[in-house]
Amino acid sequence: MGKPTNPYRADFPILTTEVNGEPLTYLDSAATSQKPQAVIDAITHYYTTSNANVHRGVYTLAAQATDQYEAVRDQVAAFIHAKKREEVFFTRSTTESLNWVVQTYGNQNIHAGDEIVLTVMEHHSNLVPWQQLAHRKQAKLRYIQLTSDGQLDLADAKRLITDKTKLVAVVQTSNVLGVTNPVQQLAALAHQHGAIIVVDGAQAVAHQPVDVQALDADFYAFSGHKMLGPTGIGILYGKYSLLAQLTPAQFGGEMIDNVDWQTTTFAAIPQRFEAGTPNISGVIGLGAAITYLQQVGWPAIQAQEQQLTKHLLTGLTALNGVSIYGPLDPALHGPVVAFNLNGVHPHDVATGLDMAGVEVRAGHHCAQPLMQYLQVSATVRASVMFYNTTAEVDRLLAALTEVKEFFQG
Repeated sequence: MGKPTNPYRADFPILTTEVNGEPLTYLDSAATSQKPQAVIDAITHYYTTSNANVHRGVYTLAAQATDQYEAVRDQVAAFIHAKKREEVFFTRSTTESLNWVVQTYGNQNIHAGDEIVLTVMEHHSNLVPWQQLAHRKQAKLRYIQLTSDGQLDLADAKRLITDKTKLVAVVQTSNVLGVTNPVQQLAALAHQHGAIIVVDGAQAVAHQPVDVQALDADFYAFSGHKMLGPTGIGILYGKYSLLAQLTPAQFGGEMIDNVDWQTTTFAAIPQRFEAGTPNISGVIGLGAAITYLQQVGWPAIQAQEQQLTKHLLTGLTALNGVSIYGPLDPALHGPVVAFNLNGVHPHDVATGLDMAGVEVRAGHHCAQPLMQYLQVSATVRASVMFYNTTAEVDRLLAALTEVKEFFQG
């Protein structure tokens, strides 16, 4: 299988470890990515040199922490090409960001009889909150279907998005099928009918350039931990004109301007949407992750991930008794590949692979409606990132062959 030649692997200390006596082959970056030393060091440096609360103290340490925290807001705004830094604020996760949109914009603007359009490939985080809102508001959910190869059916989208539609919620890149959806076209359809579009970008931001203005997204949510950053930090972008209309979802410290016995006025955007002490170290770690991604560069990231995805799809296709979900054309398939070994439960497949040190995901991937649509209960999912190698993909394929022989003879 040869030694890995990937120049970035040395930056990720966990990749040198072993699992079950075998070299770690980590193929679950869609669940959470591994962290480069630069991110680990940035978090450690904050706690050892600048640990203080932000936006509150006038002393030097507090000012340093605040400056570092706010510098990352600028960094995120530039990274996703937001028009204003005020359009970016921090949450705990993509899930919290999407729930925030439901609790604010959704509660204020969705009414009985309105329609919310989703896709059948949505992660539960971008489905269940809208489902619960629809129940409360007596609104109707509509679901855009897929083409035969697992891509979004734009013809169906044009049929479903009408003047009754008030909101379209869509994942940019599916965490199961690996397809990247035509967000810009969906946004145009939504806006044509007076609706807004909410985008789940969790699986996109670490793998492709994102320009929220070019996409014309009204809200865009993503997480730090899927893009080399720490867990517990989420980001929500919203167009300033929409944010200005919204009441905060949470109340308390740091988000106020003035409080008296009976009334409260709120701080300016975005502070009014960040109640309480934020995850300061998480934000600083996110900033280090963005810096690292930019140092590697999109051309190198995309070239490596496209090569790995093609190698994985080619290898899986060559194995008898393997069903692959989503497009088989590598040009249409992002770095997430879901498959099943016919007649073998995905959990058994994943357990067998783990014995060989190959770490993949097995289950419904928080996409049970999509599993129903695909007529399966679960799948195995292998997801690659630029720090992976073709040798690791070969290790997966070899281990999968052994699992296949064990169960199928």
